[in-house]
Amino acid sequence: MVERVEAWWARRQFSRGADVPYAVGTYREAWAPYPMLIRQYHPDLNAGIMLTQVPPAADVLLLWQCDMGHTFAATPTEQRSRPGRERRRSAWCPECAQRAKPPRVRAAAASRTRPKAKPLCAKTPALAVGEPFVSECAPRPASAVEARLHQDLFARLGVTSGLNAVRVARPFFDHVEVWPDILLPELRIAIEYDSTGRHGLEHVGARETADLRKDRALRSAHWEVVRIRTGRLEKLGPHDLQLSSLSRKSLDRLIDVLRDIRGPLLVDAYLT
Repeated sequence: MVERVEAWWARRQFSRGADVPYAVGTYREAWAPYPMLIRQYHPDLNAGIMLTQVPPAADVLLLWQCDMGHTFAATPTEQRSRPGRERRRSAWCPECAQRAKPPRVRAAAASRTRPKAKPLCAKTPALAVGEPFVSECAPRPASAVEARLHQDLFARLGVTSGLNAVRVARPFFDHVEVWPDILLPELRIAIEYDSTGRHGLEHVGARETADLRKDRALRSAHWEVVRIRTGRLEKLGPHDLQLSSLSRKSLDRLIDVLRDIRGPLLVDAYLT
């Protein structure tokens, strides 16, 4: 049951038999991937309790304040799931989001009709599920770090380069293809580079859900996925790597993960 922060804190004091049930900094690592939430949280609005004293899964109602000065109440879970696919600084504020997207007025007759499904992109070639190819729709590398990782990895592995998409069985949004950051076709392994981005909105909340859906689509097509997670992002899969930055040593760790997945005999055959 959701309760106000003062009542929640008093109950935790009683159950733990301590004046301070959670020390300051206890949940610093858990909140680190959400810099925007750290900015919007003010202890003076929450009985002096620091954000790092609140478990991210706690069913407690906290007060937050966005950059525009709007104050609103929300639980940690609600806050962490707000961003969706939005990239605005105001994405965590309900009032800012409402002003940015005023509700549409629909006719009564139109509200009873189901919206038509968006047609699938017709540019995907008719290939077998799991087949890699060059897609016309794939986006360009999102960052210079990702481009450098691509260059360094293909300098170490003599596998086919230039492919950027995999044919999947079920639609992923409006395509039957997905676009991993890096494809190693001979090993059938996809590499993803994840960071929280400039404003802390990347690969969190609903975007993390989309990442998981993408990974399931690849695995159902008999590919394996390795995500390099930076910015203190938690692992999503069994082979993911949590790194603070990319270096020669981190590239060696990635090669070791590839060996764990496909075996050293196969992977070492492609080392240059």
